[in-house]
Order: sequence, then structure tokens, then C-alpha cells
Amino acid sequence: MWPAGVEPIASRSVVLEVLMVVGVVVLPLPALALGAGGLFRRSGRASTDLRTDRIELALLVTGRLLALLLLLALSAVTLLACVGGLVKGLNVPSLVYVFFIADLLIAVLVLLTFGRRDPRRARRPATPAQR
Repeated sequence: MWPAGVEPIASRSVVLEVLMVVGVVVLPLPALALGAGGLFRRSGRASTDLRTDRIELALLVTGRLLALLLLLALSAVTLLACVGGLVKGLNVPSLVYVFFIADLLIAVLVLLTFGRRDPRRARRPATPAQR
């Protein structure tokens, strides 16, 4: 179908690499920004013991920080491999696809746990007209 030595411009791997770059820019990078904003946010419940409360907060922040670092590392590796593959015209290693899926899953985890914005407070009802 194609002349000898000529390949189609949009081959399957190029399309997948572009979709992976778009996927990382659309979901994990905003999740990283929102998660960094909610890193130290508290849930509102507190224990009666101050020491237990501090230990709980330290563990919570450590877990969130590890999740954000993993999200950053997976996003960086995926973007670097895909953009490098597009520029050099090479196929990305198959492990990059696994990193991309893991990146999306961790981004969803961050968004659903501590990356959400605080819910808006309910508006107070308007005062009825004076009678």
C-alpha cells in the first residue's frame, strides 16, 4: 500500500504516545497540584490525646507525601519517555505503559482522598420579608 521505505506518519505507537502525554497533562499533573494544596489539611476529627493526634497527623502527612512523590516520579518518567520517543522517533519501552496506568490510578486516588477542594458551606437561608 505504501511505497518502499515510506511509513504512515501517524502510526499506532505515535498515537499512543501522544495520548499518554495528553493523559498525563490532563489528570496526574492537576492532581499533583491539588494534592499539594491538601497535604496538611485535616479531616476535622481529633482524638482526646494530644500525642496521639500528632502521631496520626505525622503518619497522614507522610503517606500523602509519599503518594505525591510517587505521582511526580511516574508522571516525569512517562512524560520523559513519551516526549523523547516522539522526538527521536523511537518506540517507548513497554514498562512505560504500566507506569502510565499506575500514574492514572494514583492520580485518581489523590483526587478522591486529599486532592479535593473543601465543600462549600451551605448558604444561610435568606430572611423572610418582614410582615
